Parts: sequence; structure tokens; C-alpha cells
Amino acid sequence: MHSFHLDIPQGDLDDLQERLDRARWPDELPGVGWAYGVPRDYLKELVHYWRQEYDWRVAEARLNRWPQFTTTIDGANIHFAHLRSPEPDATPMLMTHGWPGSIVEFAEVVGPLTDPRAHGGNPADAFHLVLPSIPGFTLSGPTSETGWEFKRVAAAFAVLMERLGYGRYGVQGGDWGAIISRELGRTRSDRVIGVHLNLLPNSFQPQEPDPHELAALSPNERQRTLASWERIKAWSRERQGYADIQSTRPQTVAYGLTDSPVGQLAWIVEKFKEWTDSESRPEDAVDRDQMLTNVMLYWLTGTAGSSARIYYERAHADYRGLPPEPSTAPTALAVFPHDNFIPLRHIADRTNHIVQWTEYDRGGHFAAMEQPALLVNDIRAFFGKLRRTAPN
Repeated sequence: MHSFHLDIPQGDLDDLQERLDRARWPDELPGVGWAYGVPRDYLKELVHYWRQEYDWRVAEARLNRWPQFTTTIDGANIHFAHLRSPEPDATPMLMTHGWPGSIVEFAEVVGPLTDPRAHGGNPADAFHLVLPSIPGFTLSGPTSETGWEFKRVAAAFAVLMERLGYGRYGVQGGDWGAIISRELGRTRSDRVIGVHLNLLPNSFQPQEPDPHELAALSPNERQRTLASWERIKAWSRERQGYADIQSTRPQTVAYGLTDSPVGQLAWIVEKFKEWTDSESRPEDAVDRDQMLTNVMLYWLTGTAGSSARIYYERAHADYRGLPPEPSTAPTALAVFPHDNFIPLRHIADRTNHIVQWTEYDRGGHFAAMEQPALLVNDIRAFFGKLRRTAPN
């Protein structure tokens, strides 16, 4: 393992500013809001802020407060932050981001999770945190060969935890991080003590529900099932396009996103608007500078294309179309209402060992950024429950 210190050459920052100054802007239909994509006036305002006010060096210094490292696993250079708790008996936990996220997502939860004593919590709830960047994403990218789908990532992260000396540990994640975390729990049940998720794969209503199926459900679950199906239909109709592109032609879209910072910004910011508990703009839900720092990591590493490949690899894997493989790992789900899909308990129970299911009244896809306190408390409650019920 090698120590890692983030130090972006000034020339890269100068190049970014020059590209922002030379941006070409498309036309726009009047009065359509976000229906056709990111509104031009909003993006122009955000680019002006990015160019004139946002300070990468401040963000870089904040990231460098975290001890960071790189190591080679299965041919990939994997970057991670490793934050040891001051509590010697803390629980090791691997937290994994998704797309279009990064370890920047976890900035507001790191302190309360590693040092609850300093944040008004119980020292017994402390965690040693390992925050890896997914191979192909930001500081773990680009990858140099095919085949980096989620199962391979999970296997690599298991090796990472072994190298760090953690024999038993928890996992946590949303988006791709949820898929990877669940796979770790499923395949490493001898090591993973619990799986905490803020998104549960394959727990949604995948097709129009059968009337006989609905009749067997409780009124509340019946209502949720119908709502889940409606949201799936809306997703397929209006929001699936980015995934279809990244699942089929990630290289083609990479040229525009790697050449144009405005294009990269729009590609990511659209998701922070559509997937969050926001009103008119993503900043209603997430901090603007934190969002831009996340975008910067993709831009400065040139990993728009290599991060998109995980979609392609999953879509072309030999397990595509097969039902989910059951997991016996103790699993918790924190449900935030403005996430992309509505999970259903009766479907989740078929292939998961759910021991905690909590539904919140606010928050969306980027839970660690939108509702850090709710997420921290949910994680603490889950692993505290596992500690209390563990055999002596």
C-alpha cells in the first residue's frame, strides 16, 4: 500500500478555467424548466460560480485531512481513505459510493461515525471507516481492462479489507455501493457482520402487479406496490436514458464529457436534481460546493468513460437477466422517499435477511449528503442491534 496525497497540478486548473471561459452554449426552448434536461440559465449561473467563486484548493485541503492510500488489486489501482476511530473497539466498516458519486459524499458522516463521543453520541457506536473509490471511478480510475462489474469490485474490496487486517466488518452503501455491499455480504458471510443499505437492488415492482398478488398484501403494502410500479414506469419513460447510453456506448459519450467541463457538469448535476429531495435546483438538497467537488473529481481524473463502464459490464455479464442470488447476511434498509424507486418489503424478504427496515419522510438518493444525521443514526441503530444480539 502507498500513501496518497491529492495535489492537482495548477496547469490542470488553469486548463479548466480556460475551457469554462470558452464554453459554447446551446439554444433552449422557453418555459420548459427541467423537462428537457438541465436549464441553460441555471447551468450558466452554476458555471459562473464554479469559475469565479468555487475554490478547488480549499476542497483539496479538506480531502487531504483524510488518510488516503492506493493499492493494486486484481490489476486495478484502488484508491481509498482509511479513517481509524479513536475508540479502540470500534467496528470496521466499508462504505461504498455509487454513480455519479464519490467518497466526497461521505464528508458529513465521517466525523459522527468515527468519533461519536465528540459528536454527542455513544462511544460504543464508533466505526473504523474504509472509503474506497470504485475501480474506474475518480481516483481509482481509469481501469485498463474489461470486466469490472460489481461482483469483481466486491471481490476486490474483500481483498482490500483483508489487507487492512479486518477479519470481521460491516458494509454500507447506496446506488452501486448498495449492489457491491450486498454482494460482499452474500459472498463473504464469514467476514461481513451486517449489510446496511440506503438502496436495495431488486426490491421494486418490476412489472404490472397481478390482482391476485395484490389481494394477498396488506393495504399499506398494496398501495406501496402500485406506487412502486408507477415510479418504475415513469423511470423507464423519462429517466432511463443515461443508463441505456452507459450500458451500450460508454466510450462514445466519454469524448464529450472528457473534453467539455460544462458537459461533465450537466451530466452529473442533472442526477443531483432528479434523484434528490429538491424543489427547483439540486442545491435545495445538497451543498453546492460539495456537489462541485464531486464533479471535479470526475473531471480532473478524466473518468467519465471508465466510470460508465460498470453499466456496460453488468449489461453484458453472463448473469444478466438471472434472478438475484439470495443473501443470508443480516441486512438493514434505510428508505428515503425521494430515491429513484420504492422498495417493497414482501419482495425484499424473498432474497434478503432483513432485520431492520426504516422509512423516512424526507431525503433522496444521496442520503449521506442530504440527510447525514438520519443516515448516521440508522447505521448506529443497525450495528448496535447486531452487537446486542451477537453470541458471546
